Amino acid sequence: MSKQRTELHRPGPAAARPLYAALDIGGTKIAGGLVDAEGALLAQVQRPTPAREAADVVARALDEVLTELAEHPSWPEAVALGVGSAGPVDVRAGRVSPVNIPAWRGFPVLDHVAAHPAARGLPAVLGGDAVAMTAGEHWRGAARGHRNALCIVVSTGVGGGLVLDGAVHAGPTGNAGHLGHITVDLDGDPCPCGSRGCLELLASGTAIARHAHDHGWRPTGPDASAAAVAASAAAGDPVAIGAFDRAAQALAAGIAATATLVELDTVVVGGGVAGAGELFFAPLRRHLATYAALPFTAGLTVTPALLGTDAGLVGAAALAIAAARPDARAEARPDAGTGARTAGPSAAGALSR
Repeated sequence: MSKQRTELHRPGPAAARPLYAALDIGGTKIAGGLVDAEGALLAQVQRPTPAREAADVVARALDEVLTELAEHPSWPEAVALGVGSAGPVDVRAGRVSPVNIPAWRGFPVLDHVAAHPAARGLPAVLGGDAVAMTAGEHWRGAARGHRNALCIVVSTGVGGGLVLDGAVHAGPTGNAGHLGHITVDLDGDPCPCGSRGCLELLASGTAIARHAHDHGWRPTGPDASAAAVAASAAAGDPVAIGAFDRAAQALAAGIAATATLVELDTVVVGGGVAGAGELFFAPLRRHLATYAALPFTAGLTVTPALLGTDAGLVGAAALAIAAARPDARAEARPDAGTGARTAGPSAAGALSR
């Protein structure tokens, strides 16, 4: 664990108000933060995720993040803990099985966190990372004020979450809105999830880089990721431009299908691929105009996410608000309908409609 980042901001006396602890668990990093009731991230620590190591090694990295976060002088003000994790997740059982952390299959992350000395007695709630991002963007980001929204993360994979009738909707297990694994190519390649032709195989950053390489694109340096493809596209490389267009077309088909099923006000797109800007958003909007043809789907707006790399922590804190104060839905409504499991006192029923 030689590489780490610590940002421990020292708030003044005005910060003596309830705070919400947050954990964001992904295949690249495990981050922890303290977030206030306005959605401001006051403290942040992180460790690289030892994703290919044994389950206990990954758990130890999680413990280190929580231990260091608890050293912040404002930790005693924390009234609840939210955990957002790569999935699939099972919020009913408090377990996670991240595709990119192979040793964690059915790992009891909620019980593990709740047993940490610093977290004992704190209401704790689990949600998927895309659902957490959705909660954050609905609370303090680009989906704020919208009653029906689809929030998407396009990065190494493709994840999504839904806001329906003014509340985040994650479904019974916490996986509703998992856009990356709907089929958009009937004769497409097999997917590791067990299906085939999944959106993630066409629209993710991994897919963009793979498609560009398979069609003759070569990086000019050691970076062969979607970011390098984006740089080539910005310079006019037709293969790189085509790779982004293909990904945007696949994502547009998935968005249009979702809008047809549930009716949406807006779509928010974040993640590393969204960092390509109009290289990605321009073809996305163009293809969406073709696929979203019905009157109640036409004119659907697509906007970049606003919270950036803080979305996971702010979103996990948004989920934690309900674990601490069920009446907080009147303020932020980040959580209602998630069906997520909570651990700790005064948490029961906090996430039901």
